[in-house]
Amino acid sequence: MQTHAVSSVCAFGCLTQHVAKGLDQVLARGRWVRFGALAVLGVFAGLGQAPLDLWPATIAGLALILLVLRSSPTPKQAAFHGWAFGVGYFGFTLRWIVEPFLVDIARHGWMAPFAIALMAAGAGLFWALTAGFAKRFAPQSLLMFGLAFVVAEVTRSLILSGFPWALLGHSLIPTHLAQLAAFGGPHLLTLIVCLLAVALAMFAERPRQKGMSFVLTMFLLGAVTAATWAPPDAPTDTATGPIVRLVQPNAPQHQKWDPAYRDIYLNRMVALTGQGDVPDLVVWPETAVPYLLNYISDDLSLLSDAARGAPLVYGVQRTDAAGQFFNSLVVMGRGGEVQSLYDKRHLVTFGEYIPGARLLGKAGMTGLARNLGTGFTPGVESGPINIPGIGGAIPMICYEGIFAEEITDGGDRARLLLLITNDAWFGKAAGPYQHLAQARLRAIEQGLPMVRVANTGISAMIDAKGKIVGSLPLGVDGAIDVALPAALPPTLYVRVGDWPLFGVLLMLTLGHYARRNRNSD
Repeated sequence: MQTHAVSSVCAFGCLTQHVAKGLDQVLARGRWVRFGALAVLGVFAGLGQAPLDLWPATIAGLALILLVLRSSPTPKQAAFHGWAFGVGYFGFTLRWIVEPFLVDIARHGWMAPFAIALMAAGAGLFWALTAGFAKRFAPQSLLMFGLAFVVAEVTRSLILSGFPWALLGHSLIPTHLAQLAAFGGPHLLTLIVCLLAVALAMFAERPRQKGMSFVLTMFLLGAVTAATWAPPDAPTDTATGPIVRLVQPNAPQHQKWDPAYRDIYLNRMVALTGQGDVPDLVVWPETAVPYLLNYISDDLSLLSDAARGAPLVYGVQRTDAAGQFFNSLVVMGRGGEVQSLYDKRHLVTFGEYIPGARLLGKAGMTGLARNLGTGFTPGVESGPINIPGIGGAIPMICYEGIFAEEITDGGDRARLLLLITNDAWFGKAAGPYQHLAQARLRAIEQGLPMVRVANTGISAMIDAKGKIVGSLPLGVDGAIDVALPAALPPTLYVRVGDWPLFGVLLMLTLGHYARRNRNSD
């Protein structure tokens, strides 16, 4: 296996070297030819994301852009090259963003090209800015350019509400290296990907160079070995776990709220819940009940009868006395009693609320605020919530599952992660698979099994190592009963979060910058 890894690294390095030479010839042409070539390179790097999972492509594409950035004559050109690469990468990996606009093509279809173009261009700016800064302060350092990408990925995960989707580190989720997320979260995986790219770039440029290149090449060799080979997974311990029923109605988005169809899908979930033996828990997806919770109290007995005494988790919308609307998760007991309630805290910008609308209303511009629409109100309680007979569950609704740093157990160790989502908005291409991959990563980071139930799929039971132990595929209706896997002890990431990694990243950046300055004196 080690010999195979050595030959793979050598072949990988030689191929990267030849491609880099060809890329240099293309980049010697006009500005927009360079833009097109680097955008294509970004698309190639995006092949590492789900559902394709070609993780070596991400490392190779990143290695090539590092070489391009180092050869860029000015910080301004480095920023342009980084942006072009980002436009291709994000345009490809976030291609699912057009799907919501295609639900009603006649009304919203014209917005789809603008949505993907603006999303790709905006996300690419993070890579452009950090590439320009790296070129300004360490113009010949491949390592500094690699660290710049890590900084960019951390930044876009946290600011402006954050959008940590298609992180470079997510390309490692299908590999055994994903288990390192238990120690440092998603940004540790991004750091590993970027260091692998630096190592590959150095190897491709000067295969026999000693010093740092040799160290990083050995790092590359070890990482490739770890990613492609590991002992067989231990069997998932489900022998004594409670039985959870995952119910997936498969309601297309254009029919989900249609009065002619919504009861069809509600009755489908009731029927799937009431079949077979009684499980220990039943879980329905986000907004499974297509009515406001405030007005269905007399009808909840129908749901309770179907659950036959088992706790039932379902998604629903509700309003309060102040007229605020919430996207909520309910744990229902016997007789339709609402035993626990969780309101979604991290809302989708422009999807679930319009930024600034409430401030306009408070400032007296109520007419403009009303025209913009206030959307949902974020919840304030983080959980965990209690599920009778099972224990504490950390609740998440759809979008919240992509924010590793926001998952909190309130000081008491939970028994499971509980994620309900719609995903019908994402169509049947990349979106649902990328969302599922991130759910697997959350389970690894927390050391907890995850129950994930989606309206149209993919619903899955995920163990504490990120392994899918039971699932319903995309685009089908049905229900499966799966035993809840065991929880692991709290991981290092649970105990310390991202701060140690941020510290390491800062020390690497400052230390390398200082070293480069000393060598240049």
